[in-house]
Amino acid sequence: MLKNEPIQDNPWLRRFAALTAVVTFLLLGLGGLVTSHNAGMSVPDWPNSYGYNMFFFPIKDWVGGIFYEHTHRLLASGVGLLTTILAVWLWVKEPRRWMRWLGVTALLGVVAQGVLGGLRVVLLNAHLGIIHAIVGQLFFVLMAAIALFTSRFWQNLQTVQAVGSPSALDTGGTVHPAGTNLRRLVLFTTLLIFGQLIIGATMRQAHAGLAIPDFPLAYGKLWPDTSAAAVAGYNEHRISAIAENPITAFQIILQMAHRITAVLILLAVAGCAWMAHRPHPRKSGSGPELECRLYRRLSLFWLALILAQIALGAWTTWSNKAADVATLHVLGGALSLATGAMWCLIAFRRTAMAAVRDLGPEEPRAADAAPIGAHPALAANK
Repeated sequence: MLKNEPIQDNPWLRRFAALTAVVTFLLLGLGGLVTSHNAGMSVPDWPNSYGYNMFFFPIKDWVGGIFYEHTHRLLASGVGLLTTILAVWLWVKEPRRWMRWLGVTALLGVVAQGVLGGLRVVLLNAHLGIIHAIVGQLFFVLMAAIALFTSRFWQNLQTVQAVGSPSALDTGGTVHPAGTNLRRLVLFTTLLIFGQLIIGATMRQAHAGLAIPDFPLAYGKLWPDTSAAAVAGYNEHRISAIAENPITAFQIILQMAHRITAVLILLAVAGCAWMAHRPHPRKSGSGPELECRLYRRLSLFWLALILAQIALGAWTTWSNKAADVATLHVLGGALSLATGAMWCLIAFRRTAMAAVRDLGPEEPRAADAAPIGAHPALAANK
């Protein structure tokens, strides 16, 4: 348990945290363009760029794939600088101890991500590229979480969540959106999306995005033939007709796993939306009722995002993996993961606050210890 520490509104810190999260999101997009243009090794050395200090590499040489790779390095350096400033700012001005350490974690994360990117180049290791992509997604979620925790919304949320009693979580057989069933489904869906991003990163690094050239069918079937003879036939067509690199049965199966997981995610997010929109017998204006509205809006946004993501995945195939479309698909995946993660933080936070309210008067010392984001006002509600 962490010490109960007050939240102090710091507008400039709040804005800076949001800015850092946005720039991190843009960095994911630029990294997606690097992979989509197959430009990951356009600059073969690191931390220099063709022997130059990367910050003094001549602009006239920013051509072709070098442009994407070099600008990716520069923006990554910018994110590193912003994260360093944010970590120091949090350590100096943030009264919540766990938030100060969250800033330190972000600083260590951005350093690790930079080293992974550099080792990917130096060691010519594609597996490090997969790890680099996955850590990038997690780092964006972390920056989004810091932006959430420093936001005015998070401060207002604790007032809303302090209104209803813990017994209001489940009423009359109707599951409240903050109840166990929905929380578990949101968490499961978020983890499923993270698994999908791992599959997607593996596909992109293995250049298996077009291992199946048609959609919604796969080589004209619901499940493609992956026998040695069939794969040889696919490759003969790819090389002679569309000048693509040969593929393997594993890459085809990986692509099918990506498609099946997308359907599962759609069903799971639709389930979250259905549960969030179930009626809850509470009077208008109550804390749980306000939570209902929040979760309903979140669920609709998440569902629309997943539908758009599926459309972008189909468009990626139909466009022969156009770089801009494939990159939008990557960004959609990052935003989908962050949406689920933020929902989890909000929903599980209410449970932690309810546990604090449940503490009896015989445990005054324990009441002084509160979960992440707890507020002193809660002590008055006891």
